[in-house]
Amino acid sequence: MDLAQGVVYGLLQGLTEFLPISSTAHIRIAPALLGWQDPGAGFTAVIQLGTVLAVLIYFARDLGKALTAWTKTLTGQNQDAPDARMGWAIFWGTIPIVVLGFLGQKWIKGELRSLWVIATTLIVMGILMAVAEYVGKKHRLFASVQAKDGWIVGAWQALALIPGMSRSGSSITGALFAGFDRATAARFSFLLSVPSVLAAGLKELWTERHNLLEGGNLTPTIVATAVSFVVGYASIAFLMKFIQKRGIMPFVAYRIALGALLILLLANGTLSPMAGIVK
Repeated sequence: MDLAQGVVYGLLQGLTEFLPISSTAHIRIAPALLGWQDPGAGFTAVIQLGTVLAVLIYFARDLGKALTAWTKTLTGQNQDAPDARMGWAIFWGTIPIVVLGFLGQKWIKGELRSLWVIATTLIVMGILMAVAEYVGKKHRLFASVQAKDGWIVGAWQALALIPGMSRSGSSITGALFAGFDRATAARFSFLLSVPSVLAAGLKELWTERHNLLEGGNLTPTIVATAVSFVVGYASIAFLMKFIQKRGIMPFVAYRIALGALLILLLANGTLSPMAGIVK
């Protein structure tokens, strides 16, 4: 990987991690179209550390309050405070993606990176997002979050283990189905992302440490992570405003159009399902 590729991957990661259009899909599709080698699921997880940092800074106050309130509940205090309930929702909501990610890591890094899978999941999640937008009651605010909501939204978040589903898209969809308004759904999604994405990034950083140090990929990876942080921070601010005014239907249209285009390219042989992947 060269420096220019690192910048491109960082831009894609930062732009698409928080928009409900799947960063994994875009980082998988781009090299297939450009004739580059697929950077792999491990690289994607590592550069997500940049976007995690963006969430930590943007939502520092929310995360700090949730962590403080959650800690107090361990000593029997503050049991029903909204921030404490959000803390427990994040705790329980992280379990599904961690467990399923550990059990399915072989497929996540292998067969599931097929472009046929990604084309399908782009469209399927797009349809689910549209249904959630129309049937979700959107009457629940942040203060109404309960610990059990963590299981519900966390189960939806776990769908993002399948490339193309989108972590933000699946968790926002789950939150909308649970009755939350758009702003709370997006906020819930961002806060819930921190433990699992941080853990996955650190794990892959350790696993891939030799490849990063010896394979000439260290500088491009650092650059990609830094770019993803800057662009990711701007993306959070954009989405929080956009989703309240316009909803998620523009992203639904984009997902379905991209999925359909990908199917066309695969069907006519322009792209092969495992393009760019080195076995």
